[in-house]
Amino acid sequence: MTATTDASAPTETTLVETARLQTVATPDGPFTILEAGGEVLASGWTSDPDAILNRLRPVARPAQILDGPTDAAAAVAAYYGGDLTAIDAVPVRQPGTTLQSVGWQALRRIAPGEPLTYAGFAAALGSPGAVRAAASVCARNAAALFVPCHRVLRTGGALGGFAWGVEVKQRLLEREARLRA
Repeated sequence: MTATTDASAPTETTLVETARLQTVATPDGPFTILEAGGEVLASGWTSDPDAILNRLRPVARPAQILDGPTDAAAAVAAYYGGDLTAIDAVPVRQPGTTLQSVGWQALRRIAPGEPLTYAGFAAALGSPGAVRAAASVCARNAAALFVPCHRVLRTGGALGGFAWGVEVKQRLLEREARLRA
């Protein structure tokens, strides 16, 4: 993940020429991965390639997309097989503002089974009053699962939103809590 010095300006990104797209079956439904050069660009619980591409800004979309195997698919299988840390080492490329980049890195440090509230996530980012900004970091995350934004909840424990449906978010959190116990 790249960063700039201006927290409000998106980083420049090099256009990805070719990326691979793979959909794998999971207990939570089809999961599609868009990957280039071994880095996840976008992912989520859908079999619709357009839904994945629409998570990226137009400038960050690959020029060519080929169906085929991705390196990250093995980590998805391992995660669903019970290795909740399998997703941690998967490289991710998301261009964004400095705050977004810092936030996405912080999301990757939230332990499975130990979700934070948006207020707790804002505090972890060093800005306890910036709850809306923290929520925006989660909402703009294109690399679902690998950048586990599902581990952030509303105050009081309500699920809040999730691009792939609150039912998926709830099942992910339940699985992580069960396997962590």
